[in-house]
Amino acid sequence: MSFKKYIKAVGTGPKGNRELEEDEIIDAIKLILNRDVTDAQIGAFLVAWRTKFETIGELKGTVKALKSFMNPKKVEDSMELGYSFDGRVKNPFLFPLFDGILEEFYQKNKDIRKLNLVISGDFVQPAKNGLTTKEIFENLDLGRFLFYFNRIEYLNKLSDLTTLRHELGLRTAFNTVEKLLNPGLSEYGVTTAFHKPYVQKYLDIFEEDFKEVIVVKASEGSPEVFKNGKFWRKVENEIVETSFDLKNYGVFYDKEFDKITLNEALNIVKNPDDAILRLAKFNVALYLVFSNRVKTLEEAWERLN
Repeated sequence: MSFKKYIKAVGTGPKGNRELEEDEIIDAIKLILNRDVTDAQIGAFLVAWRTKFETIGELKGTVKALKSFMNPKKVEDSMELGYSFDGRVKNPFLFPLFDGILEEFYQKNKDIRKLNLVISGDFVQPAKNGLTTKEIFENLDLGRFLFYFNRIEYLNKLSDLTTLRHELGLRTAFNTVEKLLNPGLSEYGVTTAFHKPYVQKYLDIFEEDFKEVIVVKASEGSPEVFKNGKFWRKVENEIVETSFDLKNYGVFYDKEFDKITLNEALNIVKNPDDAILRLAKFNVALYLVFSNRVKTLEEAWERLN
């Protein structure tokens, strides 16, 4: 089928636009990833599609198309942490501290099933252009409970679109779906939304690929919490919201950067102070709840301490 038909479907205007059927969006994404169409056509489609607003059905089809190119490798007893690929600007990454926290936790809590954490990374993508998980993993040895998946290896064809995406300089549908593609075949997945309308959207897109997906209100498109927030999970087809207040757990952290550098981020996790350690520990407590290792945050926090 001519790719121009897909451009017309998303780029004609309010009266002429239509939702692409599953087989159509899968075909379109495969043509893009195989570079069977020109860069101009790819750019036109992605920008027009974003302007039209991608539907849940189209995004689910996009996930299916991307997965057909993937080389997954199962990580047992794992949860995928869905970090944004456009990077971090205001805060350091906390995940380098998670391994040591989990190591200590399991020395004292042998009755709890092991939890491994899966994180993906690649070259920075538009539009924020911050610090990436890839840069952190390239500079630190992160131990036994963290598993890094390099997208250059597990989904090279999407990674190869990086230059073109930077030429466009805009967020596209790939920003929405790429952070929770489950290359480790994890049981659980965690992604983030800052606005509640996106919660249902993310659950609809990703829940078929995990035993359970949890959405947490967190910072900078990552599942790392730096402030008071909430999380949502689906219980018997109803979305249940749970709020948390960091001070109730003795966590006090209020530092932000204008644009954090790699050296600054590495120094923080190599020489962590008590405030950042407690914040990282609280995030691990959340993950223990999300993965059903414990029933409540209070239990997780007590066991961690």
